Amino acid sequence: MSSAAPATADAYRAKTRSIALLAVCEVAAMALWFSASAVVPALVAEFRLSSFAQSLLTSAVQAGFVAGSLTSAILGLADRIEPRRFFMLSALVASGANALILVVDPAGPLVPLLRFVTGMCMAGVYPVGMKLAATWARGDMGLMVGLLVGALTLGSAAPHLFNAFGGIDWRFTLAAASVSALVAACVINAVALGPNRTAAPRFDPHAIRAAWRVRSLRLANAGYLGHMWELYAMWAWIGVFLQASFALSLPAAEASTAAKLATFATVGVGALGCIAGGLFADRLGRTTLTMLAMAISGTCAATVGLLFGASPWLLTAVCLVWGISIVADSAQFSASIAELSDKAYVGTMLTLQTSLGFTLTLLTIHLMPAFIAALGWRYAFMPLAIGPLLGVWAMAKLRADPDAVKIAGGRR
Repeated sequence: MSSAAPATADAYRAKTRSIALLAVCEVAAMALWFSASAVVPALVAEFRLSSFAQSLLTSAVQAGFVAGSLTSAILGLADRIEPRRFFMLSALVASGANALILVVDPAGPLVPLLRFVTGMCMAGVYPVGMKLAATWARGDMGLMVGLLVGALTLGSAAPHLFNAFGGIDWRFTLAAASVSALVAACVINAVALGPNRTAAPRFDPHAIRAAWRVRSLRLANAGYLGHMWELYAMWAWIGVFLQASFALSLPAAEASTAAKLATFATVGVGALGCIAGGLFADRLGRTTLTMLAMAISGTCAATVGLLFGASPWLLTAVCLVWGISIVADSAQFSASIAELSDKAYVGTMLTLQTSLGFTLTLLTIHLMPAFIAALGWRYAFMPLAIGPLLGVWAMAKLRADPDAVKIAGGRR
C-alpha cells in the first residue's frame, strides 16, 4: 500500500506535467496558423493587398494542412515516427517558413507558398498532439483531448483581441510566432509518453481504409464532418456579422471595437466548452454530449441572424451560447476515433479525420459570401445548421452500434 501510493502520485504528477506542457506546445506552435488572421489588416493597409491575396493568407494554410495531413495519413507518419520527434521537426520547419515571410515581398507569390508549407507542417503538430494526449488517457479520454482543443480554441480567438486593441506591427507578430514555434519544438521533448503508447506499426498504405470500412469509425467521422461544416464558417464570418449588426445601433468607432471584443469572446469562450464537454462526455457519454452540443449550436445557427440589428448585448449573449456549444463536441469526435481505432493506428486515424474536416471547411468558408449575398445576414447562417442536423443523425446511429461500448468506458 505504501509503495503503491507514491507510484500513483508520481504517475499523476507526470501526467499533469506532460498534458500541461503539451497544451503549451500546441498553442505555441499553432500560433503560426493563428498569426495570419492577426496580420491581415496591417498588410492590407501597408501593401494594398487584393481580396484574393488576403484570402490566400488564410486558405493557403488550410490547403497546406489538408495536403500535409492526407500525406501523413496515407504514409502512417503519425504512428511510424516517434511523435515528439515528428512534432519537433514539423514545428522547426514551420517556424523557418513563417520567418522567411519577413525577408520576401509580402505581396509577392512566395508568401502563399510559405503559408502552404506552414500549413503542411501543422499536420505534424495538431493531430500528433492529440495522439500524445491519448497516450495518457485512463477513463478521461474526452478531458485529455478536450484540454488540448480548448487551448487551441483560445489561441484561435487571440488575433481578434489583438485587432481590437491594434497597434501591433505585423513584423513583430510574425517574428513572435516563429520564435513561439521554435520554443515549442524544444519543449515538446520534455513531454513524456503515457502508458497507452504502442510500438510503431509496419507501413500499411491500406490502413486508412478502416475509416470507411469500419462502420463505427465511419459514423464518428460523419459526425465530425457535420460539426466541421458549421464550425470554421462561423469562426471566419461571425466577426463580420457582428460588425455589420453593431453598426446599426452603435457609433462606427464604438461598433468596430465592440464587435472585435465580442468576436474574441464568442470564439474564446469555446475553450470552456471544450473542457466542460470533455468532463461531461467522460461521465455521461460521448454520443450524448455530441448530440446535445450539435442540437444547441444548430439551433443558434438557424436563429442568430434573426437578431441582426438587435441589442448588441442580446446578440452577444446568443453568440456566446453558440461559441460554447459549437466547439464543446469537437474533441469528442477525436476521442471517439481514438477509442474505436486499432491502437497501432490511432495517429493515422486522427490525422485522416482532421484532414477530411479541414477539407470541408475550405468549401463552407467560401460558401458564406454566396449565402450572405443570396439570403442577407438575417438568414445567411441558416444553411450551417444542416451540418449539426446530419451530425446528430450520425452520432445517434453510432450510439446504437455494437462498437459504441468502446466509447467512454461503455457510456456511449
